[in-house]
Amino acid sequence: MKIIDLINPKKQFISLEFFPPKSREDWPAFFKTVRRLTELNPLFASVTYGAGGSTNVDSLEIVSRIQQEYGFETMAHLTCIGSKQTEISRFLSDLAAAGVTNVLALRGDLPAEGHPANLPSALQHASDLVHFIRSTFPAMGVGVAGYPEVHPEAVTPETDLSYLKLKMNNGADIAITQLFFDNSLYHAFVQRVREAGITKPIIPGILPVVSLKVIKRIVSLCGASIPADFLDELEKADQAGGAAAVQKIGVAHARRQAQELLDDGVPGVHIYTLNRAEVTLDLVDGLI
Repeated sequence: MKIIDLINPKKQFISLEFFPPKSREDWPAFFKTVRRLTELNPLFASVTYGAGGSTNVDSLEIVSRIQQEYGFETMAHLTCIGSKQTEISRFLSDLAAAGVTNVLALRGDLPAEGHPANLPSALQHASDLVHFIRSTFPAMGVGVAGYPEVHPEAVTPETDLSYLKLKMNNGADIAITQLFFDNSLYHAFVQRVREAGITKPIIPGILPVVSLKVIKRIVSLCGASIPADFLDELEKADQAGGAAAVQKIGVAHARRQAQELLDDGVPGVHIYTLNRAEVTLDLVDGLI
């Protein structure tokens, strides 16, 4: 079923995101994590596409197993840059055959030496991919990404917002936001989205910080920021107690974010699990 049809305005939800393990040797541990998190009864679970060196074949098998064996409504991430339409169509057909009826449509990262015009597909942007999915697989639910702090490649916040509107106009059902650590950024983003005439759900994405080194790298790549007081707290925790202390502070901050957002009436919160069951269970404990 399409995720948009599962969203109940009178009942808030949590959803989860997983990434495919780098090696098949890690699959048993990965699916143990998935099994552990079934108790959360998420509205849906998304699976990133070809992450960590895995292939789209791995992503297809993983998302299919999560759907069929663990009972999650799943959303498969799908990127278009560098892929031919026939490849994308085949992947969508395979998803549909496995009972997966939702995708998160993304452009994907440009190759270091590449430029969209030099790549083999007419699908150069996420908006192109949304249009292609909607026109060729109309029964598929489509989500897209939103950027509270603006996409790092965007010329201006206004152009970034115009691209989100184009994705929605081309047929996307929902948007899931990039990570953020200050809820005021999400609320300001949603206000601008509504003023632009976009009425579809904007689901906040919440990432628990479990490593100071890793989160600094992530924000440097995605354009997000860490509030100065939160960063100071993380750095002091790292100096005093190492990774365990950072994780404790990071998970507590994510839990507060999620609770405040739910209190403010968001439709639900999307948790980036990092494939870590205990971290996720700790984060969502008591939220809904």
